[in-house]
Amino acid sequence: MTSSKRVQDRSKKKRVHDLEVTTEKWKIASKIIYLMELLKQEPEMVIAVRSLEHHRRQINLPKPHRVSDFLRKTPNLFELYKDQKGVLWCGMTSKAENLMEQQQRVIEEHADKVAEHVTRFLMMSLDKRLPLEKIAHFRRDFGLPLDFRVHWVHMYPQHFRVVKALDGVEFLELVSWNPDWAITELEKKVVTEKTATTNTPGMLSIPFPLKFPANYKRVYRYYGEKIQHFQEMSYLSPYADARGLKAGSLEFDKRAVAVMHELLSFTIEKRLVTDHLTHFRWELVMPQKLMRLLLKHCGIFYVSERGKRFSVFLTEAYEGSELIEKCPLVLWKEKVLGLVGYRGRKKKFEVCSDDGSDVEDHDGLVCDQRDSEVGDLHVQIEPRGTLDYEDPLLGDDSEMDVGEIT
Repeated sequence: MTSSKRVQDRSKKKRVHDLEVTTEKWKIASKIIYLMELLKQEPEMVIAVRSLEHHRRQINLPKPHRVSDFLRKTPNLFELYKDQKGVLWCGMTSKAENLMEQQQRVIEEHADKVAEHVTRFLMMSLDKRLPLEKIAHFRRDFGLPLDFRVHWVHMYPQHFRVVKALDGVEFLELVSWNPDWAITELEKKVVTEKTATTNTPGMLSIPFPLKFPANYKRVYRYYGEKIQHFQEMSYLSPYADARGLKAGSLEFDKRAVAVMHELLSFTIEKRLVTDHLTHFRWELVMPQKLMRLLLKHCGIFYVSERGKRFSVFLTEAYEGSELIEKCPLVLWKEKVLGLVGYRGRKKKFEVCSDDGSDVEDHDGLVCDQRDSEVGDLHVQIEPRGTLDYEDPLLGDDSEMDVGEIT
């Protein structure tokens, strides 16, 4: 292998700019959607702004930035007002409330498909059960509702059930194995329906789609033979029992790539936060150095370095910075993002009167151009942060090297 480096040490030539921009765009949307979901859970869908101080970490808003300033910069979705005691409150505009109703409808319409993905997730696990707390990390990625842990998990007793271990930890456990779902997304694209429905999980010989950016043109020139060998290798299906595989072997790694490919295919954005994935290393029989595996197979996955957490993309699912196939929840998120970044004049808050008119006009809470951080979503990519992940691919700054496969 070439000398190991951190992901952030990549030169600009080694980054996929379009996917870095995508990460930045959805990072902004995630902050907004988190606050909208928080308000939705409040009895009157309003909350004191000072109470939002407890959620700084979730929206990644470091001090000295004020939460109230952040809210003012999205006047199409949030409105602020002061009560008679001078306490500043936040609520959603009618546009935001309508969007939350739309989200609820979309989630309900596609609940059966999401239940299939969760069931297949359980089918890939070693003991056919996963800690409920860990699955909750993927709630937004899978398109699960807010009441996932309380109500939704009990809506499909034919697929899974909640069980509690002796130490009090709750698990989601598979109830029945569905052979029709033990077929990978890759198999569905290349295998006929008749063959797929009669096939049981075992060895597969389907190559993974590769998509190298133009900056990676030297990859095949130097490592094409090894990449071809890896692609032609047979591997164990993600739904087959992997207990007999030896950690560190080529067969082990290729099966892990297949698991990652399948799991990313279940997500609405074909993207996941990498530290969430590490929680399932034992349950999914994944390598200890998962980041090394993702970076090595840079034609299948791309690791984005934006923010405090890394994200891994399924490269085949993207054309430039856009998803090739967008599910309804992604289209909904784009609607939310379309209402972020309004610029205008800032007006003073009005104290509510005795007659109960405690919210001023929606257009009265807009922000000044000079203090707009969200702006018009002109994303600027800069290196930031330091996480001690090693990148086995990267040597000099000239071109991306794949490193040795074996």
